[in-house]
Amino acid sequence: MKAAVLHGKEDVRIQDVAERPLEPGEVRVDIHAALTCGTDLKVFRRGYHARMIVPPAVFGHEFAGSISELGPGVATWQIGERVVAANSAPCGRCFFCDQGQEQLCDDLLFLNGAYAGSIAVPARIVEKNLLRLRPGTGYADAALTEPLACVVQGVEESRLHAGQRVLVIGSGPIGLMFVRLASHIGCDVSLAGRGASRLSTAQRLGASHIIDAGTHPDWWRHIKTPAERGYDVVIEAVGKPEAWDHAVQAVRKGGTVNFFGGCPAGTSIALDTGLVHYSNLTLIASFHHTPRTIRRALRFVEDGVIRAADFVDGHAPLSRLPELLGDMAAGNRAVKTLVDVKA
Repeated sequence: MKAAVLHGKEDVRIQDVAERPLEPGEVRVDIHAALTCGTDLKVFRRGYHARMIVPPAVFGHEFAGSISELGPGVATWQIGERVVAANSAPCGRCFFCDQGQEQLCDDLLFLNGAYAGSIAVPARIVEKNLLRLRPGTGYADAALTEPLACVVQGVEESRLHAGQRVLVIGSGPIGLMFVRLASHIGCDVSLAGRGASRLSTAQRLGASHIIDAGTHPDWWRHIKTPAERGYDVVIEAVGKPEAWDHAVQAVRKGGTVNFFGGCPAGTSIALDTGLVHYSNLTLIASFHHTPRTIRRALRFVEDGVIRAADFVDGHAPLSRLPELLGDMAAGNRAVKTLVDVKA
């Protein structure tokens, strides 16, 4: 089959890859929808991810499809069932799993290979994070489950609730998902981001106030007026140290900042200790997802709260994936692109 293989920094090649034999407990999924992702872009730029993928390796992790083969000992699944799989699964035995923090599992097992005709899903993921789809659920909708589960994790850890004033910094797929879920909960949501189409999408998804950071690069200096206290919750979904600093400046006394966006390795920020202490701020950083948030995310998808039509604004054949990733690295403003793995 044809598959995208990561070989190093900005080096992804479409190659013929043999389907490996299934081991006990595994299933093979024919991929019907694979989506681009900001994490994949980071990996493409860096050429690796210390925990997720080491080249050369098949690439991509957001997908949905149908089961085409069962490994030895698999009795709870059937060929032809429509499924979505998370890109990881915890061990269930380590200290962090015992604490209910499965996203921090010492032995978190990751899965890559979504940019291909099929994928072999490891037994642990089959057991913990392979989910059946309702008959009417579209594959492209279902493929949003994994990134949405990370957002669900962030929403829960930020303790969002109706009536709060929430600022989302960042207009990428994750920022837009935060806008949709926060507005669905009943929050008054503002978004600071770039790109006319993305800002328009944020409005459509429920943002009541848009701050164009491209036009006003010092936007964060002017967000508070005498009649405003700042935001109850600020979600940083960019992954840049300066955006982390802006988030702390934008939150009200007693408010919460979620440093959701992962910054480049080796970067740091300097916090105003007086501001943090005397404003009684809560600073958190949400990472990844758990089996529970994967299931909650799929419910949001299948209930129509999150739809591919709102997030997938591009389409490309697998043969063009290396070019597409290069365009994304150069600043392509597409939210998400559906990759046709058969073309």
